[in-house]
Amino acid sequence: MTTPEAEQDGGDAPRPEARLERAVRAAEQALIEYEIAVETFRVEVENFSRLHEQKLGPLYARLEDLDARILEARAARSGDPEDRRRAEEARARLAPIPGVEELLHGWMDDSGLFPEAVAMLTEQAVRPPQRVRPSEEARKLYRDLARKAHPDLAQEEKERERREEFITRVNAAYARGDEAELRELAEEWAKGPELKRGPSRAEELYARLEWLAQRKELLALLAKELEESAIGHMLQLAPDDPDGLLDEIGQQLLTQVAERENELAALLAEG
Repeated sequence: MTTPEAEQDGGDAPRPEARLERAVRAAEQALIEYEIAVETFRVEVENFSRLHEQKLGPLYARLEDLDARILEARAARSGDPEDRRRAEEARARLAPIPGVEELLHGWMDDSGLFPEAVAMLTEQAVRPPQRVRPSEEARKLYRDLARKAHPDLAQEEKERERREEFITRVNAAYARGDEAELRELAEEWAKGPELKRGPSRAEELYARLEWLAQRKELLALLAKELEESAIGHMLQLAPDDPDGLLDEIGQQLLTQVAERENELAALLAEG
């Protein structure tokens, strides 16, 4: 009885590289699935971070402004140099800086809060950013392209650079969940130049296994960083209802804003 490998080769004995090829295929599939999971989580963290900034950023900004005004009111009453120093430092932290609009994703500029931020403070509806959740088809396209175009498959530096540039575009399209662009990239890759292989098949397979192991380690570090980040931690606390968690935090911040406003009003009345 012949093995599938022997039948594939048309001989009685399996090829020496057959087991190694199976190991490489299994490792590739496992890595690709892991990459997809990490990339999907990264996209979710990125989108949730923008939503967090949009919904809660104005509230944090309002709290910081109220804290500075409270310190200023206390300093005006006491005349203490230390109180004035604290008030000046608090106000300096709120001073506009060049490019603040871009840095704060549209919360405010040198003139103050944008209308959308004001709407949040007055509890009016604010349109959330688009949530990107790649479809199953996008996942499949991404998986196929990731398998075919890994830079480590290149034997020459020029080919490696081409693959790195291509994979960057693939990752960007996947992050947007853009199926049409992923299909176009698949067609583009199919028409690309053939890779010229120099080393033996066994050498290629061993090199591939080594790279797969290194890539898995790097992905594990990235996944850990995402999970341990503030936003990643929030997503893990409420994986089924992250928007509800934002609403809960928003209500807590609104309560703190009201408390600060009352404290400031009392200080100004006493003055």
